[in-house]
Amino acid sequence: MERIVVFCGSSDGKDSKIIEDASKLGSTLAKQKVSLVYGGASVGVMGHMAQACLNNGGSVIGVIPDFLMLREIYHKGLTELIITKTMHERKLKMYELSDGVIMLPGGYGTLEEFFEMLTWAQLGLHHKPIGILNTNGFYDELLAMLEKMIALEFLKKENYEMIQVDSEIEELLKKMADFEPIAVPKWLKKGQI
Repeated sequence: MERIVVFCGSSDGKDSKIIEDASKLGSTLAKQKVSLVYGGASVGVMGHMAQACLNNGGSVIGVIPDFLMLREIYHKGLTELIITKTMHERKLKMYELSDGVIMLPGGYGTLEEFFEMLTWAQLGLHHKPIGILNTNGFYDELLAMLEKMIALEFLKKENYEMIQVDSEIEELLKKMADFEPIAVPKWLKKGQI
Protein backbone atom coordinates (compact mmCIF):
# COMPACT_ATOMS: atom_id res chain seq x y z
CA MET A 1 0.00 0.00 0.00
CA GLU A 2 1.36 3.37 -1.00
CA ARG A 3 -1.31 5.51 0.67
CA ILE A 4 -3.60 4.82 3.63
CA VAL A 5 -6.54 6.99 4.61
CA VAL A 6 -7.08 7.23 8.36
CA PHE A 7 -10.36 8.34 9.91
CA CYS A 8 -10.13 9.58 13.50
CA GLY A 9 -11.29 12.25 15.93
CA SER A 10 -10.66 15.99 15.81
CA SER A 11 -10.54 16.09 19.61
CA ASP A 12 -8.01 14.54 21.99
CA GLY A 13 -10.48 12.54 24.08
CA LYS A 14 -9.58 11.39 27.59
CA ASP A 15 -7.38 8.34 26.97
CA SER A 16 -3.72 9.31 26.45
CA LYS A 17 -3.02 5.86 24.91
CA ILE A 18 -5.19 6.88 21.93
CA ILE A 19 -2.96 9.91 21.27
CA GLU A 20 0.11 7.73 21.77
CA ASP A 21 -1.15 5.16 19.24
CA ALA A 22 -2.19 7.85 16.75
CA SER A 23 1.31 9.33 16.92
CA LYS A 24 2.87 5.89 16.61
CA LEU A 25 0.73 5.13 13.56
CA GLY A 26 1.86 8.39 11.95
CA SER A 27 5.53 7.66 12.58
CA THR A 28 5.17 4.02 11.49
CA LEU A 29 3.59 5.03 8.18
CA ALA A 30 6.43 7.51 7.61
CA LYS A 31 9.07 4.87 8.33
CA GLN A 32 7.34 2.40 5.99
CA LYS A 33 7.15 5.08 3.25
CA VAL A 34 3.34 4.93 3.22
CA SER A 35 1.67 8.29 2.63
CA LEU A 36 -0.97 9.33 5.15
CA VAL A 37 -4.28 10.67 3.85
CA TYR A 38 -6.52 12.20 6.51
CA GLY A 39 -8.98 14.98 7.29
CA GLY A 40 -6.51 17.87 7.29
CA ALA A 41 -6.89 19.16 10.87
CA SER A 42 -4.05 20.20 13.18
CA VAL A 43 -6.06 19.35 16.31
CA GLY A 44 -7.12 16.22 18.15
CA VAL A 45 -6.16 12.67 17.31
CA MET A 46 -5.90 13.79 13.66
CA GLY A 47 -3.34 16.47 14.41
CA HIS A 48 -1.12 14.26 16.59
CA MET A 49 -1.05 11.53 13.94
CA ALA A 50 -0.27 13.92 11.07
CA GLN A 51 2.46 15.74 12.98
CA ALA A 52 4.16 12.49 13.99
CA CYS A 53 4.18 11.38 10.36
CA LEU A 54 5.65 14.71 9.24
CA ASN A 55 8.21 14.70 12.08
CA ASN A 56 9.49 11.36 10.78
CA GLY A 57 9.85 12.53 7.18
CA GLY A 58 6.51 11.16 5.99
CA SER A 59 4.16 12.44 3.32
CA VAL A 60 0.80 13.72 4.61
CA ILE A 61 -2.14 14.69 2.42
CA GLY A 62 -4.98 16.50 4.16
CA VAL A 63 -8.46 16.70 2.65
CA ILE A 64 -10.83 19.21 4.22
CA PRO A 65 -14.05 20.93 3.11
CA ASP A 66 -13.82 24.71 2.97
CA PHE A 67 -16.41 25.26 5.72
CA LEU A 68 -14.28 23.25 8.18
CA MET A 69 -11.07 25.16 7.47
CA LEU A 70 -11.44 27.26 10.63
CA ARG A 71 -13.56 24.96 12.78
CA GLU A 72 -11.08 22.07 12.66
CA ILE A 73 -8.07 24.38 12.44
CA TYR A 74 -6.41 23.02 9.31
CA HIS A 75 -2.79 21.91 9.44
CA LYS A 76 -0.55 24.46 7.71
CA GLY A 77 2.53 22.22 7.36
CA LEU A 78 1.21 19.32 5.30
CA THR A 79 2.81 17.89 2.20
CA GLU A 80 -0.44 18.70 0.40
CA LEU A 81 -3.78 20.18 1.47
CA ILE A 82 -6.80 19.56 -0.73
CA ILE A 83 -9.86 21.75 -0.11
CA THR A 84 -13.26 20.44 -1.19
CA LYS A 85 -16.66 22.11 -1.29
CA THR A 86 -18.61 19.39 0.56
CA MET A 87 -18.19 16.47 2.95
CA HIS A 88 -19.21 14.12 0.14
CA GLU A 89 -16.42 15.45 -2.08
CA ARG A 90 -14.01 15.07 0.83
CA LYS A 91 -14.84 11.38 1.30
CA LEU A 92 -14.66 10.67 -2.41
CA LYS A 93 -11.27 12.38 -2.69
CA MET A 94 -9.93 10.46 0.34
CA TYR A 95 -11.18 7.23 -1.22
CA GLU A 96 -9.57 8.06 -4.57
CA LEU A 97 -6.22 8.84 -2.94
CA SER A 98 -5.99 5.70 -0.78
CA ASP A 99 -5.04 2.04 -1.11
CA GLY A 100 -6.36 1.12 2.34
CA VAL A 101 -8.50 2.44 5.19
CA ILE A 102 -7.89 2.57 8.95
CA MET A 103 -10.22 3.82 11.68
CA LEU A 104 -8.85 5.13 14.98
CA PRO A 105 -11.04 6.36 17.85
CA GLY A 106 -13.34 9.25 17.06
CA GLY A 107 -16.98 10.33 17.04
CA TYR A 108 -19.88 10.45 14.60
CA GLY A 109 -17.82 11.71 11.67
CA THR A 110 -15.21 8.99 12.10
CA LEU A 111 -17.85 6.27 12.14
CA GLU A 112 -19.74 7.74 9.20
CA GLU A 113 -16.63 7.98 7.01
CA PHE A 114 -15.49 4.48 7.95
CA PHE A 115 -18.84 2.83 7.38
CA GLU A 116 -19.30 4.46 4.00
CA MET A 117 -15.97 3.01 2.83
CA LEU A 118 -16.95 -0.35 4.35
CA THR A 119 -20.34 -0.27 2.62
CA TRP A 120 -18.67 0.46 -0.72
CA ALA A 121 -16.44 -2.60 -0.16
CA GLN A 122 -19.47 -4.74 0.73
CA LEU A 123 -21.09 -3.64 -2.54
CA GLY A 124 -17.97 -4.64 -4.45
CA LEU A 125 -17.12 -1.07 -5.46
CA HIS A 126 -13.57 -1.47 -4.17
CA HIS A 127 -11.31 -4.15 -2.70
CA LYS A 128 -9.12 -2.04 -0.43
CA PRO A 129 -8.17 -3.47 2.97
CA ILE A 130 -10.08 -1.91 5.85
CA GLY A 131 -8.76 -1.89 9.41
CA ILE A 132 -9.68 -0.80 12.90
CA LEU A 133 -6.97 0.10 15.40
CA ASN A 134 -8.78 -0.96 18.56
CA THR A 135 -6.76 0.97 21.15
CA ASN A 136 -7.64 -0.09 24.71
CA GLY A 137 -10.75 -1.87 23.40
CA PHE A 138 -12.29 1.42 22.21
CA TYR A 139 -14.34 -0.38 19.54
CA ASP A 140 -15.19 -3.56 21.49
CA GLU A 141 -18.87 -2.64 21.82
CA LEU A 142 -19.11 -1.66 18.16
CA LEU A 143 -17.64 -5.01 17.13
CA ALA A 144 -20.09 -6.76 19.48
CA MET A 145 -22.94 -4.87 17.75
CA LEU A 146 -21.71 -6.08 14.36
CA GLU A 147 -21.62 -9.64 15.69
CA LYS A 148 -25.21 -9.19 16.88
CA MET A 149 -26.12 -8.10 13.33
CA ILE A 150 -24.64 -11.39 12.08
CA ALA A 151 -26.56 -13.41 14.67
CA LEU A 152 -29.82 -11.70 13.69
CA GLU A 153 -29.02 -12.09 9.97
CA PHE A 154 -28.70 -8.41 9.09
CA LEU A 155 -25.02 -8.80 8.21
CA LYS A 156 -23.20 -11.62 6.45
CA LYS A 157 -20.19 -13.06 8.27
CA GLU A 158 -17.98 -12.66 5.20
CA ASN A 159 -18.76 -8.94 5.13
CA TYR A 160 -17.86 -8.63 8.81
CA GLU A 161 -14.61 -10.44 8.08
CA MET A 162 -13.63 -7.72 5.59
CA ILE A 163 -12.65 -5.66 8.66
CA GLN A 164 -9.15 -6.27 9.97
CA VAL A 165 -8.95 -5.52 13.71
CA ASP A 166 -5.97 -5.29 16.04
CA SER A 167 -4.78 -3.25 18.99
CA GLU A 168 -1.19 -3.30 17.73
CA ILE A 169 -0.22 -1.10 14.78
CA GLU A 170 2.33 -3.42 13.17
CA GLU A 171 -0.05 -6.39 13.42
CA LEU A 172 -2.92 -4.40 11.92
CA LEU A 173 -0.77 -3.24 9.00
CA LYS A 174 0.38 -6.83 8.40
CA LYS A 175 -3.23 -8.09 8.39
CA MET A 176 -4.14 -5.38 5.91
CA ALA A 177 -1.18 -6.21 3.67
CA ASP A 178 -2.21 -9.90 3.70
CA PHE A 179 -5.91 -9.16 3.11
CA GLU A 180 -7.64 -11.16 0.36
CA PRO A 181 -10.89 -9.52 -0.75
CA ILE A 182 -14.07 -11.58 -0.92
CA ALA A 183 -15.55 -12.43 -4.27
CA VAL A 184 -17.81 -9.95 -6.02
CA PRO A 185 -21.34 -10.18 -4.55
CA LYS A 186 -23.49 -12.65 -6.50
CA TRP A 187 -26.25 -10.11 -7.07
CA LEU A 188 -23.90 -7.78 -8.97
CA LYS A 189 -23.81 -8.38 -12.71
CA LYS A 190 -20.47 -8.67 -14.46
CA GLY A 191 -19.16 -5.34 -15.65
CA GLN A 192 -20.94 -3.23 -13.01
CA ILE A 193 -17.82 -2.56 -11.00
